[in-house]
Amino acid sequence: MSSTLPFVEVNPTGKADAVVIWLHGLGDSGNGFAPIVPELKLPQSLNIRFVFPHAPVRPVTINNGMEMRAWYDIKSLDFENRADVEGVTESMALVRELVEAEMARGIPSERILLAGFSQGGVIAYHLGLRFEHKLAGILALSTYMCQPEKLAEQRHPANQDTPILVAHGLYDEVVPCALGKSAFSLLESLGYQAKWRDYPMQHNVCLEEIQEVSQWLVKRFG
Repeated sequence: MSSTLPFVEVNPTGKADAVVIWLHGLGDSGNGFAPIVPELKLPQSLNIRFVFPHAPVRPVTINNGMEMRAWYDIKSLDFENRADVEGVTESMALVRELVEAEMARGIPSERILLAGFSQGGVIAYHLGLRFEHKLAGILALSTYMCQPEKLAEQRHPANQDTPILVAHGLYDEVVPCALGKSAFSLLESLGYQAKWRDYPMQHNVCLEEIQEVSQWLVKRFG
């Protein structure tokens, strides 16, 4: 089975037996995060393939309808309605195809991890928590949740015990830290295995965070 989403792939030296699907933020592309792989300094023995898909190009309302890569439209900066549910659902289906394509290639779902930054994190949460096969983990960076009020009824028990790392910049001016904390608090209240980390940074990633993510990935796949 092939996926309709184009992507950049970073393969290990050996035969891949684990996969990280990493979703970029608004206006970026899969190329934006691909250079993080060598920065993670992961042991070669882990044999992780990294897949960095490109979001579809669409007009984004808050950017005067300019077309750019986006997992969904942002119609307003009001936090309750920031994520366009229809777009989130469409992108969730596209990323689901990617996960299923990896499973079809012989990678068990519990060796597949979903990671996302900002808009990408919204999709990682939305799919990962509703996915009917157990995943290796969910990495949610500088992000928030679409329709958090529906998670309790829509979640799938398969990923109830899946480790989730939530990381956010304290000085994030794009997605305020409180929004990330709110998603984390919801996860905690629903009994998820979530861990919170914050860093003195804005809407980006920092070295300390990359090191922490690296250690967390080693635990997930080691």
